[in-house]
Formats: sequence, C-alpha cells, structure tokens
Amino acid sequence: MKRPNRKTIADLRALRGRRQLAMLRVETLEEAEAAERAEIDMVSVPPSMMLDPAFREVAPTVFAVPGDNFFEIGTTDDFIRWAFRLYKAGADAVYCSAGTETVRRLAEEGIPVCGHVGLIPSKATWTGGFKAVGKTFETAQLVWSQVKALEEAGAFAAEIEVVPEAIASEISKRTSLFMISMGAGAGCDAQYLFSDDVLGANTSHVPRHAKTYRNFAAEYARLQAERIGAYREFADDVRSGAYPQAGHKVEADGETVSRFRDWLEAQ
Repeated sequence: MKRPNRKTIADLRALRGRRQLAMLRVETLEEAEAAERAEIDMVSVPPSMMLDPAFREVAPTVFAVPGDNFFEIGTTDDFIRWAFRLYKAGADAVYCSAGTETVRRLAEEGIPVCGHVGLIPSKATWTGGFKAVGKTFETAQLVWSQVKALEEAGAFAAEIEVVPEAIASEISKRTSLFMISMGAGAGCDAQYLFSDDVLGANTSHVPRHAKTYRNFAAEYARLQAERIGAYREFADDVRSGAYPQAGHKVEADGETVSRFRDWLEAQ
C-alpha cells in the first residue's frame, strides 16, 4: 500500500531528542479524520477500524498503531496472522502486550512492534493493580528490565505508562526504543492520551495524567435532552393527530380510490 507522506520508523527515530510527538487513541472515523486534520503525529486505533478502507481515506498520513489486549488475539501464531492483515491494510506498526517471544516473532517477520512497560492494564495484577509503577527502587528496576527485554526482542517502541517522570526520563536516555509516555512525564519521545479524555467525553474515572480540552460530555447530554424532546413531540403529534399532515402524505385521485374500493368490496 502506498504511504503518502507518512512517517517511517526511521523518521521517528530521527526525531528523538528534537521534538516530542503527539499521539492519541481514536475510536471512530470522525476522530481519525480530526487527528489527521489537526496534524496529530501518531494514533492508536482499534484493529477493526484499521481494516476499514475508509480509515486511510480520512487519515492518509497519520502514523497508525492498531492494538488490542493480547488475550483478545491469542497465541503467537494468531498474533502474526493478525499483524499481517493489519500491515497489509496500512498499519505502520502494531501494539503488542504479549510476551517477548511474540514480540520477537513479529519483529523477525519485519512487523514494527510497540510494546508496553510500567503499568500494563492487562497485566496490572503483577504490579499491584491500577497504580504507578517505578516509585520504588525495585519497581524502577522492573521497568528497566521490561524495556531491555523489548529491545532484545526487536521492538522499535514502547508505551511507558504511569511511571515517575524522573525514572522514565533516565530510562529513555539509555534505550534505543522510541518511548511513548502515557502519564510518564516529558522526558520521553511522544505524549499519548485517549481522545475521550482530551475531548471531555469520558464520564467515568479520568486519569490524573489526562488533560481535558473540551466538554463533549455536556454537549452529548444537551443533544440527548434534545433527542428526548424531539421524540416526545413526535409521540404527542401522533397521539393528537397532528402528524401526519397533508405535506407528509401521498395522495391518489378520487377515481382511482373509488375504483379500488369497489374492487376490494367485490372480492
């Protein structure tokens, strides 16, 4: 598939230390198009959206990394088949939170892989749940060992999630991986947030590292109130006979109606 002015892995590596890149998780084609038009550098996308040809029509140049939890995909062989389909559909890399053997196999097949270190939601039980990782010497060592394992397996990047900024910065200085910060401070190579948090559409828990730029939740609530109002007015019109009116109906001439009525009565 043609790559119209999209960044390559080499481009991302060349930008390290020069500027930080902006990355979003987008869930809809409208969000993908907005990311493209807003010149967001990178997006994480659901695999199903990556496989939709409309995605590259609305977001032709953004660097796209489809991903899902490892347990939704299956074995290493399943991952490879999954990744080939996505790469063929125009993915620039794939996200993989599975073990290093899966990362290694993907890398050996030439698929660019982004791993995950620090707080890994699908594996949070190992680090004590949904909380920061790396606040102690031992857990900081753990994050470093995760990074080194991904390096050795052939990954090109790693999402580093909810790790103290100072720890993440020291790690970023010492790894060849392109480090994508989600709540890990400004010492990495890219900053990553979820579109729902940026737009203020998230009505549940908002992570501390998230920054909200709009209030879509209030707009959605307003639209829902308008929707309910419109439905209620429609129902009232039906019950009162105000709908349908003449302009909403198709008429037939009287002769046709009369002949049809006579024909029905003769049946």
